[in-house]
Amino acid sequence: MNNVTLIGMPGSGKSTIGVILAKVLRYQFLDSDLLIQKQEKRTLSEIIEQDGIERFKEIENRVNSSINVTDTVIAPGGSVIYCDEAMKHLKSIGKVVYLKLSLESLSKRLGNLRGRGVLLKEGQTLEDLFKERTPLYEKYADLTVNEEGKDLEESLQAVLEIIHNRNC
Repeated sequence: MNNVTLIGMPGSGKSTIGVILAKVLRYQFLDSDLLIQKQEKRTLSEIIEQDGIERFKEIENRVNSSINVTDTVIAPGGSVIYCDEAMKHLKSIGKVVYLKLSLESLSKRLGNLRGRGVLLKEGQTLEDLFKERTPLYEKYADLTVNEEGKDLEESLQAVLEIIHNRNC
């Protein structure tokens, strides 16, 4: 299958770049966080608050593992990399592109992490999360785009170049 899944930290531009990328490729766009909210009839923050982090991961794994699409740019939540089954599925239906950004750039882009539905354990900082997740993004990525110092247009061009060069 020829989908493109964008992974990366919250604030790396998965949804923003994903929507524009889908238009350029003439693909559909799927934000799996919205799919989770639709199926659960609650926001991500509400799910995490009411059910806890582990239950949220189970829901996230189930929803992302059941995505069955073609010609689609998929933007899962940043925590999807904790879901091995979901990541194997996403890799099996297309290419996984890691949108890589430094901790410094991410902290400038992000406001309230909890309000965004970001999975943070008690007392965990953005830096802790960054250090915990980076090896997992690298593990699952088929391709990596370094967004450092790039604006939206430059990041989009970098993603298009890498997927066209790799015949995705």
